[in-house]
Amino acid sequence: MPTYPIKVPALRVKQPIGVFYVVSLPARVLLDTAYSDRLRATRDDDKKTYVLEGSQRELHEPRLKDIGAYIDTEESAFPNSIILAPNFDENTGFLIEEESDRWIIATKNDPDSPDGETHFLVVPSEKKLAPIIDGQHRLFGFNFAERPDRLDTELVCSVFLDLPKPYQAFLFATINSTQKPVPKSLTYDLFGYNIDKEPPESWSPDKLAVFLARKLNAEKDSPLHDRILVAAENDFMPSRSEAKREGRWMISMATVVEGIARLVSQNPKRDSTTLLKCKGSARRRSVLTEGPGDNAPLRSVYLDGNDIVLLATVKNFLCVVEEMIWSQASLNSFIVKTVGLQALFDLLRKLAAEGFAAKDLSEKFFAARLKEAALINFSGAFFQNASGSGRQRIRTCLELRLGLKDSSELKPDDRDDYLSACGMI
Repeated sequence: MPTYPIKVPALRVKQPIGVFYVVSLPARVLLDTAYSDRLRATRDDDKKTYVLEGSQRELHEPRLKDIGAYIDTEESAFPNSIILAPNFDENTGFLIEEESDRWIIATKNDPDSPDGETHFLVVPSEKKLAPIIDGQHRLFGFNFAERPDRLDTELVCSVFLDLPKPYQAFLFATINSTQKPVPKSLTYDLFGYNIDKEPPESWSPDKLAVFLARKLNAEKDSPLHDRILVAAENDFMPSRSEAKREGRWMISMATVVEGIARLVSQNPKRDSTTLLKCKGSARRRSVLTEGPGDNAPLRSVYLDGNDIVLLATVKNFLCVVEEMIWSQASLNSFIVKTVGLQALFDLLRKLAAEGFAAKDLSEKFFAARLKEAALINFSGAFFQNASGSGRQRIRTCLELRLGLKDSSELKPDDRDDYLSACGMI
């Protein structure tokens, strides 16, 4: 069985949608770590094999058996790429927050490389965190191969790190409608993506979040204008380097989409599934009131279809953040990195609940509430942590300064460090 973490060479590819990486991974590693909403493989260490699970197993099994038989032949080959979008929780659809679990790209200097660097994909563990956009039959066919050694077959993979769920659906729909015939209804049923234009009242939380994130990226009066990358990149990436030379920081689309989606849903995947069960004109946001309770602060705004209010709320908040916090921050400050924006969206959820109750989500409201946050120096060493704990530090300090958390709630050993970082002692 594989020993984790696994590190393999990666070829970086730049295309209009963003940056992705081409790698070679053994089938057994992919069976450990990859999943789809339709099928997944569970490792049986005693039998040294994998067991398929999933609601549509019988529908796919004849094809999978044929592929398994082909895999056992001496001439088997799979030159086409399996497309993955790692770093999403299988149950909620949210980006995973724990840095130690995330698939990442590592680099090292290489004077013989065209861009002066070589890249490596690091798969930290066997956790199922890599949704399959395309190629599930090729992969899960290995469960039906009789030769155990075939699990060591290396498969070509195209890896899109942190690609938002609706973009995963877009890729699947595009690939399967332009390269081989797949009914639109099947594409829609499997991924919740309709090739034809959908009415806004049928949008799931993540689709709405993508729409609003695009507007924030496109509108010139938005603090995130031209700052959002569709596919996630790290600080060493050329596009970010170019932005840095211009004095401009960038953030991933996935970070913004998740931040917006959490304002209206505690579980976007559940909401999407509920909507997919509805047919035709019955597929409306209002049906989500019939499901489990959801305490997202702007849930009712979403259910009522008040997308303009939601966009205005996010933009008002970010405009104040730009004026009071980002305008004072250096490019190396963690408040303009992924953990910083995640912490700010965490804060927005609390302030949005407060403002919604007061019927005031204006810039003036956010300016009054964020005034104290301007006194925090986010460039300090205390905040220089790109992991989930760095997000928690930024969020906690913001809450302390804004009176949303009392210092008595902190661990005694941490209290002075937090108060000092916040400028409160």
